[in-house]
Amino acid sequence: MRKFKTESKKLLDLMINSIYTNREIFLRELISNASDAVDKLYFKSLTDKEIQLGKDELAIQVSFDKDARTVTVSDSGIGMTKDELDRNLGTIAHSDSMAFKMDNAESQGDDVDIIGQFGVGFYSAFMVAKSVRVVSKAYGSDEAWAWESDGVEGYTISEATREDHGTDVILTLKDNGENSDGTGENYDTFLSEYGLKSLIKRYSNYVRYPVQMEVSKTREKPKPEDAGDDYKPEYESYTEIDTINSMIPIWKRSKSEVTEEEYNEFYKTDFHDFADPARTFSIHAEGALSYDALLFIPSRAPYDLYSKDFKKGLALYSSNVLIMEKCEELLPDHYNFVRGVVDSQDLQLNISRETLQHNSQLRAIAKKVEKKITAELKKMRDNDREEYERFFENFGRGLEYGIYTSYGMLKDELAELLLFYSAKQQKLVTLDEYLEAAPADQKAIYYAAGESIDRLAKMPIVNTVLAKGYDVLLCTRDVDEFCFTAMMTYGRAAAEGEDAPEPLELKNVASGELDLATEEEKKEAEEATKENEALFTAMKDVLGDAVSSVTVSSRLTDAPACVTAAGPVSLEMERILAQTPDGADMKSERVLEINAKHAVFDVLKAAQEAGDADKVKLYTEVLYNQALIVEGMPIDDPVAYANAVTKLMA
Repeated sequence: MRKFKTESKKLLDLMINSIYTNREIFLRELISNASDAVDKLYFKSLTDKEIQLGKDELAIQVSFDKDARTVTVSDSGIGMTKDELDRNLGTIAHSDSMAFKMDNAESQGDDVDIIGQFGVGFYSAFMVAKSVRVVSKAYGSDEAWAWESDGVEGYTISEATREDHGTDVILTLKDNGENSDGTGENYDTFLSEYGLKSLIKRYSNYVRYPVQMEVSKTREKPKPEDAGDDYKPEYESYTEIDTINSMIPIWKRSKSEVTEEEYNEFYKTDFHDFADPARTFSIHAEGALSYDALLFIPSRAPYDLYSKDFKKGLALYSSNVLIMEKCEELLPDHYNFVRGVVDSQDLQLNISRETLQHNSQLRAIAKKVEKKITAELKKMRDNDREEYERFFENFGRGLEYGIYTSYGMLKDELAELLLFYSAKQQKLVTLDEYLEAAPADQKAIYYAAGESIDRLAKMPIVNTVLAKGYDVLLCTRDVDEFCFTAMMTYGRAAAEGEDAPEPLELKNVASGELDLATEEEKKEAEEATKENEALFTAMKDVLGDAVSSVTVSSRLTDAPACVTAAGPVSLEMERILAQTPDGADMKSERVLEINAKHAVFDVLKAAQEAGDADKVKLYTEVLYNQALIVEGMPIDDPVAYANAVTKLMA
């Protein structure tokens, strides 16, 4: 027995239990090696005119024997001599494919695509096999040789027979049960037609050569000539060799050669959706980092999009071989809904081919992908508004959340994509469309946040702002106000050759001072506040810590009172945060604003002047609770409120 040329037992144990995290990728590695072997022979045929070889003669076969517990991967590639078997398989981490790539770097083109890099993929077979036998016959040689090992101490090389050039890798699978690491494993999964076909489709669907298997099928038997009218069709089972993989990735085909139906079918099949995508677009980049990307914007949100279990990411391929089903680094969180693939042969993979060595490459691709998605969304917004509104209904929350979680740093990229319901125009508008319709003297972008558009449209404060000639954005998503708070301001983009206009502050109509009152109205409010200081003090005493102050409102026209928030936490924020474990204690600084021109105020004044403290208390509590109800806020004691209203009616 020959010893491995490294401390094989330690290295193999490290590789099997540490380098690879998924046992099923052994088939991906063996098929990739077979593809490299076929590629080498095909490359040789391109440079040696004596070798008459067509690409259609080259293939990879996968088979299994359930009784013998073997899985075999065979190729019709260049094969190996005895010395090459010893050098390539006897020295762990020696990559003949990498040496081939380096020696022929300038000669390779689209016709040759060597996958191997590290020379360890073959040994992943020992994750599932208790022994491996490799039978190989080099092209042009009359001799075949067999390499055998249990992956522990060493290996043997002996004479063998093989009819044609190429290599057979025969794995004798481990018995079901306990592994060396104490975990149980069912290796029978790899001894079924369905199991192997699934792995080929999943990891090696786009290997450039046919991956073939003998598969079971059924067909209808010919109808006998003497069959009567009551004849029922009979079926028989048979087997035939099928090509399992697609070979040519759809993202590498010319767009003119692919129909929309083919793109849609690929999307629905590979990303498990029953609906066609809303948009399909691609990227083809060449240069220092070459890659292809095929991206899809779904037409509907998956049920778990906003759950903690949802995992974003694009499928990452290297030389048509699946590396990661969902590479999270390729998508920013705010575009987590995008599906698709990225394929590059320039990526520097780690030894297991499951992650990347150099994240700078990934970041460069991710940056281009993000820009492309943004551009496509803007195109959809401008050219297909109805479709875009459906998109925003499904995924707009994520765009707003992206602005909020970035503390407003992403607003220049994402704010133009947002849509909000306009109270004046009664339709969804962008922020730019809101500003285009705004009066020249408008000082802020006004919005109201609440549970429903109908309720917000009826709010007294909203109607006051509308009466002044200014539009109000009615925001019903729980993230809307947090997004606006992070943005702080928004301004129109500068027209060509002009300076950008001054951005406007985003203001909640129920928070702070709106500065909509005329000087005369402000003066009247100040005088009313001074004249009725005793009344407001009494009302503040009735409400206690529930409000920070009671004052005369300069924003109300028809309603007797309203509740506003003086601090950074609005009433709507308080309502939303109350539903979270960490936000229950977050309270707004409430202000009860009284309409000094309303008839109810006259009743309050009369009660105060008559010294009727009970009536002042009753009216104050009713007004405050009514104002909370109008704002969509819960009241502390609904029974007490109902009793107070009943008392007024009696």
